[in-house]
Amino acid sequence: MSEKSSAIYPTVVLVHGAFADASSWNGVIERLQAKGVSVTAPANPLRGIAADSAYTAAVLAQIEGPVVAVGHSYGGAVITNAATGAKNVVGLVYVAAFAPDEGETLGAVEAGSKDSVLNSALVPRQYPTADGGAATEFSIDPAKARDAFAGDLSEQQAALIAATQRPVAEAAFGEPNGPPAWRHLPSWAVVATGDKAAGTDVVRSMAERAGAKITEVDGSHVIMVSQPEAVTNVILEAVVTVMAVPAGV
Repeated sequence: MSEKSSAIYPTVVLVHGAFADASSWNGVIERLQAKGVSVTAPANPLRGIAADSAYTAAVLAQIEGPVVAVGHSYGGAVITNAATGAKNVVGLVYVAAFAPDEGETLGAVEAGSKDSVLNSALVPRQYPTADGGAATEFSIDPAKARDAFAGDLSEQQAALIAATQRPVAEAAFGEPNGPPAWRHLPSWAVVATGDKAAGTDVVRSMAERAGAKITEVDGSHVIMVSQPEAVTNVILEAVVTVMAVPAGV
């Protein structure tokens, strides 16, 4: 791939997950851009399945040409919903990510994980809503961030993630998901073998159900930070595979 030929490739849209921001994709973005691939990493509002999926769907709709949508963690649930009605999305990549089915809630799914320890690390807080009321959002206890979220990063890197994390609304875990885009789109999945946040068991089982091509990589939940080359390679595989598929097919 070269910069001169980048126009023939789909745009890669990277959607970050809970407790994160778009900078979590920096290592992947640098590598994709070096290959001449057009890439954007929009901010995920983290206010709930319905709101975040609608926002992301609007982002996708305003991109010209085909798109490969990539989601990390909760971002996987967002692209699963947002891409369902998107005529230009031609492939999905799940990175240590949820790929829920219609009617499922992430909270119920996580309750069955034997690998995830994230729930025990969450701290609830209140935030004001537009109607003058209040709602609950969750952050990760900074003291538990490395063990529950970023076990293969250094203490310094984990501390930085803990300090800059963005809280996620309770609605992200409690709202039911809609019809999944993986039912009609080719999918790929990176399963992190040491994922204690989403849980390796949950991520793997969802990827299998979605019919995704699975690549297992040794690392923590933030595998795109610790192993950006491996994650980029899977995204590039998806890009090359779908580049000849007309949007909407």
